[in-house]
Amino acid sequence: MRINNYTTKDYTELGRTYQLVLPLSLEGLVPNDDSVRLLSHELEDLDYTKLYQAYSAKGRNPAVDPKTMFKILTYAYSQNIYSSRKIETACKRDINFMWLLAGQKAPDHSTIARFRSGFLEEACEDLFYQMVHRLELAGELSKETVFLDGTKLEACANQYTFVWKKSVGKWEEKMFIKIQEAVRLVNQEFIQSFRVGTEYRVQDLRKICRFLEEICRERNIEFVYGRGKRKSIEQRYLELFQRYLERQTIYDWHTASFQGRNNYCKTDPDATFMHMKDDHMRNAQLKPGYNVQIGVDSEYIVAVDIFQDRNDVWTLVPFLKQMKEKLGFNYPSVTADSGYESEEGYSYLREEGQQPYIKPQTYEKWKKRSFKQDISKRENMGYDQESDTYICHAGKELRVIYLKKQRSKSGYESEVTVYECEDCTGCPYKEKCTKAKGNKRLYVSKSFLEKREESYQNIQSEKGIKYRMNRSIQVEGAFGVLKNDYGFERFLLRGKKKVKLEILLLSMGYNLNKLHRKIQNERTGRYLFDLKASA
Repeated sequence: MRINNYTTKDYTELGRTYQLVLPLSLEGLVPNDDSVRLLSHELEDLDYTKLYQAYSAKGRNPAVDPKTMFKILTYAYSQNIYSSRKIETACKRDINFMWLLAGQKAPDHSTIARFRSGFLEEACEDLFYQMVHRLELAGELSKETVFLDGTKLEACANQYTFVWKKSVGKWEEKMFIKIQEAVRLVNQEFIQSFRVGTEYRVQDLRKICRFLEEICRERNIEFVYGRGKRKSIEQRYLELFQRYLERQTIYDWHTASFQGRNNYCKTDPDATFMHMKDDHMRNAQLKPGYNVQIGVDSEYIVAVDIFQDRNDVWTLVPFLKQMKEKLGFNYPSVTADSGYESEEGYSYLREEGQQPYIKPQTYEKWKKRSFKQDISKRENMGYDQESDTYICHAGKELRVIYLKKQRSKSGYESEVTVYECEDCTGCPYKEKCTKAKGNKRLYVSKSFLEKREESYQNIQSEKGIKYRMNRSIQVEGAFGVLKNDYGFERFLLRGKKKVKLEILLLSMGYNLNKLHRKIQNERTGRYLFDLKASA
């Protein structure tokens, strides 16, 4: 009976020597139609200047060539492998990863993590759009319309570490009232004229703390601590204002971290707390996350961006501007769902000469009988264009009383026309028409209604119906593949830049897999799915 030696780390000593049966080259082990060959070919000709600039000219060379590392990372994301430790394991055991390494030593997890979060951060976006331009030159993009959609993905942050702007403001104001009383007592005790203003609270508190420290030194105050020890009045005032200073510094840091938001997360300050659709508790629980926006053309992801705003409506204009800058051209039309509708978005599209195919927010409500029978709705009232008046259900006129300007969150200014009924007193329909104590009023943005009507006519056309059908297949289908098939429902890295890096790698893997399937199924050069004729 053979006794095994469990003290050795070299397991070849435990058994007989096996003859080498694998070929010295891995070329024959990778199928000719494997997606890894296409990935290596497509990524080989990209310009890696920005990536190599991230490395120092001094010191030792990287363990694995940066181009090869980028191929490995992109292929890992295309195969649903995101952890650096799992990528390391794949490089040692998976034939396709070994083939990409081409004889180089498999990198360890720390090398992979350092490359992903450090060296690749500035270059990944450039490499992604280079890949999109390759698809454009190959005739794989229609450049006819772009389909937009967004989703919320959970951040790599602790769930119960949120800070709310309203709470910070409430406690800061309570402390400010106490500070004013303490300043009054200090001025009275030491015959001074200190004051703490709302704008420079930290500087004013530091000035008082320095004064009290000087007083303690001049009077040789002995600081005492613990039970049974009586503190001097100078020590008590100094410690009080030091606590105020410390708390005010924390409040200022919180305020700076909000960045125009109502909340932020302590473990990932760039993340915002949002309602997630796929909450495992199914109770719409708030979680720290990011709003991921993508643009899809011909089933390929052509643009990606990360936003901290929970509402898609404020992402449309900045996303289109970024897309134009990166792609170098404007799409003739933009197709999106009702979450993107706004007067600002319509105005931007008109300025850029792009046709809107955006579903109105009330599109589905217009079809309901309850909406058509609601006499309080503007759409169910008569309108006289010559006199610019609305006619209510009781036959009374709603005339213009004034115009007002309103500014949106992004700074866009729009004009709203306010209409008021001549007299609602004694009207039998008032309860159904308005909840106001006085006369009924309508607030109408004529510019918005005119632009909405244009978009509504567009989506009702044959081309608009085809675009809407393709939007639900292509862009919503892309998110379905990324979240369900690829299993990517939570970011691994923290910070907006690193989160964008992850979604860029995921999108590159998605595009290469899509190109591979189109080639294998002989669907290259096809852009839109055709409408199915009704039987």
